[in-house]
Amino acid sequence: MFDFHPATSVPAPGAEDETPADAVARRTFLAAAAATTGTWLMSGPAALGRDYGPQAQPVRYPDPDILVLDKRFARYKIGNTPIQRLHTGMLWAEGPAWNGVGKYLVWSDIPNDVQLRWLDEDGHVSTMRHPAGNSNGNTFDYQGRQISCEHGNRRLVRYEYDGRVTVLADSFDGKPLNAPNDAVVHPDDGAVWFTDPGYGALMDYEGHKGKLELKEAVYRLDVRTGKLDKVTDEIFKPNGLCFSPDYKRLYVADTGASHYDEAPRNIKVWDVVEGRKLANGREFASMELEGRAGFADGIRADIDGNIWASAGWVGEGYDGVHIFAPDGDRIGLILLPEICSNVCFGGPKRNRLFMTASQSLYAVYVETRGAHLT
Repeated sequence: MFDFHPATSVPAPGAEDETPADAVARRTFLAAAAATTGTWLMSGPAALGRDYGPQAQPVRYPDPDILVLDKRFARYKIGNTPIQRLHTGMLWAEGPAWNGVGKYLVWSDIPNDVQLRWLDEDGHVSTMRHPAGNSNGNTFDYQGRQISCEHGNRRLVRYEYDGRVTVLADSFDGKPLNAPNDAVVHPDDGAVWFTDPGYGALMDYEGHKGKLELKEAVYRLDVRTGKLDKVTDEIFKPNGLCFSPDYKRLYVADTGASHYDEAPRNIKVWDVVEGRKLANGREFASMELEGRAGFADGIRADIDGNIWASAGWVGEGYDGVHIFAPDGDRIGLILLPEICSNVCFGGPKRNRLFMTASQSLYAVYVETRGAHLT
């Protein structure tokens, strides 16, 4: 997070060549036509774009806001499934994580200091944890225990079966962490890799305003020994992160341009060496699209090595999810009416993409599966 102070479908004619600008123009034309002919009676926000409200009419298939930019993405777009808004009412939704045993999604509403839970069986949403340390990113280890990045307490924690909270990391070299942001778990040794950009300490809205005493960095925690290692600080503000399906690469979104003029707006990638070190850091993908560049935030890999990146802070035709092929080419877009902060794969088959986006939670089925637990 950051701030600024199923058969595969056949794409509709021309869909593979549609650009984000085309999509915006199409929706603008339809809205204008509807207003002229009286086909739809809309007012207020609904007149400005797609209506996701409880009384909204069903969307015509294929969903017009799932865009194929490259034919490689066509296989992942399902023709008869829509983008759905599952819940709304948060202030800044973040950190979605799927629990395969409980069949629920947990996510954070950072400013409201709560963790919420969505049940797969009936769509029920309830408060799972409050207070929650202004938690941001969440994940689960291979024993099923939830791990959370707490902005407010500037620490990484694990929730135990008996209800206790174990502090996994809260300092490095004798100095407090900035504000852990996102975390992933390696299956071989259970090590937790996490980013520490410090957004939660920059303002009281999402934590407690305070001084950053450490250079922004990515860390690896050996949970067996408690040893915390800095694996890289060759990045301005590391945000979302994920491993490749074979765990040989680590991808990290850089949102440093929120505070550093010289920072690129991109996703970086490193080679994982001996399962515990990083080498050969380089740009994986730029977030520039048709002359506009926003930010990638939370990211996930699918089983084919594609990277699904939440994106935002540009506007219509950009905000949502950008999908990158393993070679870094942008191949698809999922457009949302809000800034998307994070994503994760979930559901019984891990083929449903959950998207936290500003004040709402969205989901869409795709014809691939998440590469990891959540």
